[in-house]
Amino acid sequence: MHEILKEAVVQRKNLLEPEAMQLFAAYNIPTPGFGLAKTKEEAASVAEAIGFPVVLKVVSPDILHKSDVGGVKVGLGDVGAVKKAYEEILDSVVQKVPEAEVAGVLVATQAPKGLECIIGMTKDPQFGPALMFGLGGIYVEVFKDISFRVLPLTQKDAEEMIAETKGYQLLKGIRGEEPKDINALVEVLLKVARMVEENPQIEEIDINPLVVYEKGVLALDARVIKG
Repeated sequence: MHEILKEAVVQRKNLLEPEAMQLFAAYNIPTPGFGLAKTKEEAASVAEAIGFPVVLKVVSPDILHKSDVGGVKVGLGDVGAVKKAYEEILDSVVQKVPEAEVAGVLVATQAPKGLECIIGMTKDPQFGPALMFGLGGIYVEVFKDISFRVLPLTQKDAEEMIAETKGYQLLKGIRGEEPKDINALVEVLLKVARMVEENPQIEEIDINPLVVYEKGVLALDARVIKG
């Protein structure tokens, strides 16, 4: 069991987003620069260290949909904007979910736009861990263009998962667009599979979006639920 999971085991079922991102980083799954801030001054300091522009997101075990409670601010380009956004997030959360426990605010480098995909894992009662891949962001609800494989996962399995989705055409590049880094996507699928195999107490994973670029990928939003 990874140390991050051990520390969270006694506290709660869901890993907080910074914990999930630390776990991903331990498995070399690319994430933006990030840090957890508990004051507006800390938030400004983290932002200066990782580089502007940044995104701020409330960190709370009681809040799943952060945007719904005013818990997300994007495109923050300087220290003043970060401090103001930090205060606005906490004010909004206190107003809308006063009972929520707040661990702080995640400060992360704002990633450039790319093709949004999703990687997930759920445990089937009969077959065990099953990995899922598809188009992410808003597309996952609209198109439901996803594929599944039961673990263990081979490189061929990962390549086939990607190729059998309609999103594969977007990854290959259409209408003059450059192709995306499918090899990096395959690597992330294999790394997630290894993470699940080495940490069997993980019940569910949701990386949405995993943004795919012409070179490389970034996991922008992380959710890990343990048993």
